[in-house]
Amino acid sequence: MKKTWTASLLIAALILPGCGNKQFEARGINFATDICAICNMGISQEPYAGQVALANGDYEVFDDIGCLMTYYNKMDQSDIGAAFVKDYSGDDWVQVEKAIFVSDEAIATPMSYGVIAFQTKEEAEAYIKKEGKGNIISFDEVKAIDWGAHA
Repeated sequence: MKKTWTASLLIAALILPGCGNKQFEARGINFATDICAICNMGISQEPYAGQVALANGDYEVFDDIGCLMTYYNKMDQSDIGAAFVKDYSGDDWVQVEKAIFVSDEAIATPMSYGVIAFQTKEEAEAYIKKEGKGNIISFDEVKAIDWGAHA
């Protein structure tokens, strides 16, 4: 009986840690093979890229924030583990809910959606000051855009 109890505890100790909340991380873009899940274009300009880590462990990649949000808004949110956008001013991936967005029709993005993302408000403000265009918008405002009107 003692051996069975000990074996059960050992099995539980090995299995239960895997039952917690999974941590999702952005993955690198493979420029040779990655294709946007919405427009089927290759991912050629990483500063505009986005990706969704699905709850099942799969990833979808996007060449433009507009394509990402088109996909994101159509998905059952329980199927999404996390979504990421590339920090326009750096090499980091930022969780889409935490990103600071700059929007302007004059910002040239791969699919002409005109939205880019930054890790900090200071980076976004510096971009607007330097380029003389753009407005900071929130993630809720990004979600509310009629992305189909651009495609």
